[in-house]
Amino acid sequence: MNIQVLPEHKLSSVAPLKPYKVEKKEVELILVKDQNGVQYTNSSIVGGTPSPRPCPPGAEDEEGRELWGKKIDFLLSVIGFAVDLANVWRFPYLCYKNGGGAFLIPYGLFLFIAGMPLFYMELALGQYNREGAATVWKICPMFKGVGYTVILIALYVGFYYNVIIAWSLYYLFSSFTRELPWQNCGNKWNSENCTDPNLINGSFLTNGTTYAKYKRTPAAEFYERGVLHIHESAGIHDLGLPRWDLSLCLVVVVFILYFSLWKGVKSSGKVVYVTATMPYLVLLVLLIRGITLPGALDGIIAYLSIDLNQLNDSKVWIDAATQIFYSLGAGFGVLIAFASYNKFDNNCYRDAILTSTVNCVTSFFSGFAIFSVLGYMAHKHGVKIQDVATEGAGLVFIIYPEAISTLPLSSFWAVIFFIMLLTLGIDSAVSFTPVDKLVELLHLKALFLLQGGIYVLTLLDRYAAGTSILFGVLIEAIGVSWFYGVDRFSEDIERMMGFKPGLYWRLCWKFVSPAFLLFVVIASIVKSPPLNYDDYVFPQWSSLVGWGIAISSMLFVPAYAIYKFFSIPGTFKEVCIFLVLLPEIQIFLIVNHHYRLLPF
Repeated sequence: MNIQVLPEHKLSSVAPLKPYKVEKKEVELILVKDQNGVQYTNSSIVGGTPSPRPCPPGAEDEEGRELWGKKIDFLLSVIGFAVDLANVWRFPYLCYKNGGGAFLIPYGLFLFIAGMPLFYMELALGQYNREGAATVWKICPMFKGVGYTVILIALYVGFYYNVIIAWSLYYLFSSFTRELPWQNCGNKWNSENCTDPNLINGSFLTNGTTYAKYKRTPAAEFYERGVLHIHESAGIHDLGLPRWDLSLCLVVVVFILYFSLWKGVKSSGKVVYVTATMPYLVLLVLLIRGITLPGALDGIIAYLSIDLNQLNDSKVWIDAATQIFYSLGAGFGVLIAFASYNKFDNNCYRDAILTSTVNCVTSFFSGFAIFSVLGYMAHKHGVKIQDVATEGAGLVFIIYPEAISTLPLSSFWAVIFFIMLLTLGIDSAVSFTPVDKLVELLHLKALFLLQGGIYVLTLLDRYAAGTSILFGVLIEAIGVSWFYGVDRFSEDIERMMGFKPGLYWRLCWKFVSPAFLLFVVIASIVKSPPLNYDDYVFPQWSSLVGWGIAISSMLFVPAYAIYKFFSIPGTFKEVCIFLVLLPEIQIFLIVNHHYRLLPF
């Protein structure tokens, strides 16, 4: 196979190729790639310089693509996307239940061998190719279906993620009162069995019921009966009527997202100055207040206690692997898209190390703010830490608000806490939500505001971005490392930053990260527990619906590869070369001395 350089002045036409002498072979290729002002074939640079002329802040690059106004805009956007609600409501509890400080061993290991390499890979991929999650696969057309997979998954996540933000907004509005509505019984939404929290202690709870699972406190009833109205639904088959107050909150959230996105990175890059920094300020304030409460030290000790025996349990390693993956946010296409607005010579290696480290440190730091308050709750009710420890919505909408309601100036603490949740959610929602589809998506999100909407949310939370997103990133890693090639990818990085990735990164990309992802994909399928919400067990048909949602996104990978294979003219050998082996911008096939430009 001859790879010949086509001079720049002859790029506009195929005909001038004839003077070139071509050896008599069945199929020969002449490759021309124009990338960021650089023309080269394979790994040889033909003309120009390795990087385009520097662009002033806020300008467009040579291809007309908008750039971040300042470097800090990009960093805060990435941090804001990666640091989300899960850093507060999931990591601290996982760390506590999986051996405390011992959990940091597998968590840190997976961060260095898989989390950071994948984070770095996506930033470099987006920055070099200047494209989004789908169009970036011009580097290897057969894998373009991966881009559509992650876009659909991000769309699914956006359906219910914005609804959680609407709940936070509803709680925020409800906090502007002298007495918080979840502080006492006697409200119109309370049941006859509502129990004053001051009467609940260790002897009150029987039959193995923990305080976190007791559903007759004012805080629990406000969430389930006052906000969700879940008591009016018999299950996922009985969704009931929409909640008008929550619907209004969702409309407000959509307006916030719209005005955060309507000018692209110019507007979203400024919004993150508030939404990405506010959670850190609030967490610090909550931590300072939390450590002054009685029992706070016991909660922090329980959070950090080291139980190395837990490491013998495979579930601990699976939890660490899945948490590091979801925490960093690789695979949703957001990192690729964000990095595509960087200057071509930006040091994305340093960015990857910095932002992924900040994300994980934030998760660990938030645990102190959470468990200092959980220790206080355990002390107040005379129960063990394990009786009040929980995760997810139960933590941020029941246990933590109840603890806040017992403090002086409770309304003030509630307001800043829910502002933190709101900003954490908006940061990530801005990344998930396409601005031109906000109105259309509003109708779909209304499903979650029905009286049984929590069941739909639970279903999507399990299946929409579970195994499917892991599968998508696995195929992405294989496509970049094995088909596009680690060596070629390293050369791309060298063109941007002037140095190649070290052996450690190349080994992780080619072997360790794909193996890690394969392990997590298999574990997510094999270890998948029955779907339930508290005591409600979902019917079998709902699980089938969930897997259907998961498969709907994963099918794009094989479907697009098959479509591309049959849509390209040429012999089997020619098409395979185009799809896999030599993915360049323009491919001229010379077959029996007849020249043809393959369509991309």
